[in-house]
Amino acid sequence: MFGAPKTKDLTPQQVKAALDAREIMLIDVREPAEFAAEKIEGALNVPLSTFNPAALPHAGGKTIVLQCAGGKRSALAVDHCRKASQAIDTHLAGGLAAWKAAGLPTITG
Repeated sequence: MFGAPKTKDLTPQQVKAALDAREIMLIDVREPAEFAAEKIEGALNVPLSTFNPAALPHAGGKTIVLQCAGGKRSALAVDHCRKASQAIDTHLAGGLAAWKAAGLPTITG
């Protein structure tokens, strides 16, 4: 093996299309207060501070995509999954900031 497996980066547009097609389960790894303030519709909150790859919800054949505010915490969560031998290697590159910069909608409050 040559180096660690690469994290798959999805663009906001790819995530939006996959959510609309019901092909992915979006897991937001931000803390509960951040999630409560603003989120992507359909995302589930599993905070990085208590993140346990083995306890993630069953995705029912969908691809799990991790997401945070800017992409760093979701990349760390992918690393946690890799170390736990969970086949989760995809995140929203740039996180919620990239999503909003792309003009995509969020739910606030």
